[in-house]
Amino acid sequence: MRKYILKRILLSIVILFFVAFIIYALMRALPTSYIETMARQKSMQPGSKSFEEWMAQLAASYNMDKGIIPGFFGWLGSMLRGEFGDSWRWTVPVVKKFHDTVWLSFAMGSVSFLIELLVAIPLGIIAATRQYSKTDYAISIVALAGISLPTFFFASLMKLVFAVKLGWFDLYGLVGRNYNQLSSWGQFLDKAEHLVMPIIVLVVVSMGALMRYTRTNMLEVLNSDYIRTARAKGLSERKVIYHHAFRNTLIPIVTIVGASLPGLFAGALITEQLFSIPGIGYASYQSMVSGDIPFSMFYLMFMAVLTLLGNLLADILYVVVDPRVRIS
Repeated sequence: MRKYILKRILLSIVILFFVAFIIYALMRALPTSYIETMARQKSMQPGSKSFEEWMAQLAASYNMDKGIIPGFFGWLGSMLRGEFGDSWRWTVPVVKKFHDTVWLSFAMGSVSFLIELLVAIPLGIIAATRQYSKTDYAISIVALAGISLPTFFFASLMKLVFAVKLGWFDLYGLVGRNYNQLSSWGQFLDKAEHLVMPIIVLVVVSMGALMRYTRTNMLEVLNSDYIRTARAKGLSERKVIYHHAFRNTLIPIVTIVGASLPGLFAGALITEQLFSIPGIGYASYQSMVSGDIPFSMFYLMFMAVLTLLGNLLADILYVVVDPRVRIS
C-alpha cells in the first residue's frame, strides 16, 4: 500500500508539471490582460508615454517580457519558493485574497455536499428497491429536473419567488444592511440566511446525477446472484439491501466523493456570481475576466492539486469499502 501511494504521488507530480505548463501557456495566450488595460489607461493621460512604451515597461516589471518557456520556469521557481506575487485585480498578495475567500466557498460547498449525500443516496436506494413504482417515477422526475435545470435559470427563479415575491431573503450579498449593529450570533445568523438560497441551488442542480447514479448501481447489484442467494437464505429485506447490496454500491459512490473534493474548495462560480457571494468562485471569475494572471494561475494550480489528491483519495478508499480490492 505504501509503495502504491508513493508511486501515485510521483506520477501525480509529473502530471502536475505538464498541467502547470499548459495552464501557464493558456494564461499567456489570453486575448487581453491587466497589463494591456493598465497600459491603455496610462497612455491616455495627458503628456503620457505611448501605449507600446507602457506595455514594454509593465511587461518587464511583471516578468511578462520573456518567452513562454523561460517565463514558465521562472514562474515555477517562484511558486516552489512560495512566492505567488500580488493579484493585479485585487491589489493584495494572491495568498491573502485566496485565504479571505476560499473558506466561505468551502463552508457553502461542504454544507451543500453533505445535504446532497443525505438526500440523493437514500432516494436513489428507494427508487431502486421500488423500481417502476410511482415512487420511482417521482424520484426519477426530480432527478432529471435537477440534471436538466441550468444553474442561472434555477437561481433566477429562486430569487424571483423567495426574494422578490415573498420577500423572505435578500436578492444579493452576504450580509444585510444592519449587519454591523448585530451581535456575534446575530451576524452569524445573518450570513447563514443569505446563504440559504445559494445552498439550495447547489443542492438541487447537483443531487440529480448522484440520485440516478445510486439508483443505477443499486439495480445492478440487486440483480446479482449473491443477492438472490441472500434472499433465499431467509435474510430480511432490510439486511439484504443495506448490508449486502449497499456495501457493494459504495465503490462507485466513493469515486464521486473523491471527484467532489476539488468542488468543495473551487467555489460555485455561477452561483456565487448570481448571488454576489464573495467566495473563491466569484473572485476567480472576476480575476479571469480582468486578466489577473497571478491569481488565475494560483487558483488553477490549486484546483489541479486538489483533483490529483481527490483521485488518490478515491483509490485508497476503494480498499476501505471493499476488502476484495488488493493493490499489488
